[in-house]
Amino acid sequence: SPGAEWGIAAERPGGSLLTRQLQELWRRSRGSLVPQRLLFEVTSASVVSERSSKYVLYTIYLIRSGQFDKAPATIARRYSDFEQLNRRLRCRFGCDMAGVAFPRKRLRRNFTAETIAKRSRAFEQFLSHLHSIDEIRRSPEFLEFFFLPDLRAAQRLTCTGMYREALATWANAYRLQDRLGVCSSGRFLLTLAGLAVCHQELDQLTEAHSCCEQALQLLEAQGSHPLLGPFLQAHVHLAWKVGKDKRHSEARLQELREAGLPLQQQPSLKECLIKEPLE
Repeated sequence: SPGAEWGIAAERPGGSLLTRQLQELWRRSRGSLVPQRLLFEVTSASVVSERSSKYVLYTIYLIRSGQFDKAPATIARRYSDFEQLNRRLRCRFGCDMAGVAFPRKRLRRNFTAETIAKRSRAFEQFLSHLHSIDEIRRSPEFLEFFFLPDLRAAQRLTCTGMYREALATWANAYRLQDRLGVCSSGRFLLTLAGLAVCHQELDQLTEAHSCCEQALQLLEAQGSHPLLGPFLQAHVHLAWKVGKDKRHSEARLQELREAGLPLQQQPSLKECLIKEPLE
């Protein structure tokens, strides 16, 4: 028990504990009370030189406090991306944003190790502060800053038949939405469609099938949704291929037919993906 650990610790010579051991004991003793927090950590920053411009690209991991994520959810953004987010949020949430600090633009010395290190810490604090404000944390401006670029890139890659690259990008968008707690939105269903299509194209049928299963669980409560028919049809086809039960999906397709939905004219999941405007 935590109490016993404290007792043992206190009996060490001199009665003193290393700070790290103290923190560890403290963390374990109250671990069950700690709500899930999201941490933002700049893991690297690289100077990128393009033809006419030079900028720093910051790679940020989204980490669930107290959990080990095998595959990290990552974003790579430059100062101007953060600046745009800051501007958009100040327009909409003036009062909430009053106490949120943002690093000033500098006219020179933008590429020194010192400036990059200071900005890295400032961006971590900026995102953490935003995430701590309920209204902002749930806003499309904040959420889409994280996953919309990946969704657009994944859609482009899928359209051009680069399924392996697209799969990695859809998977990162999935992890980002999972960490941000938005796994029931339309964007998330689109992400599952992207994963299902790419897995299927790469002949990973079991994985494609489980993406359809997850989407259909989310759609269970909805009477009608543009992706419902396409997901049901994909699920029936994949279940048949991998030898899984498809009766429930067949019954739901029958219900849609009886409700007058022309299933012959339904687009495939891939067509839905390609046509979806990601503004």
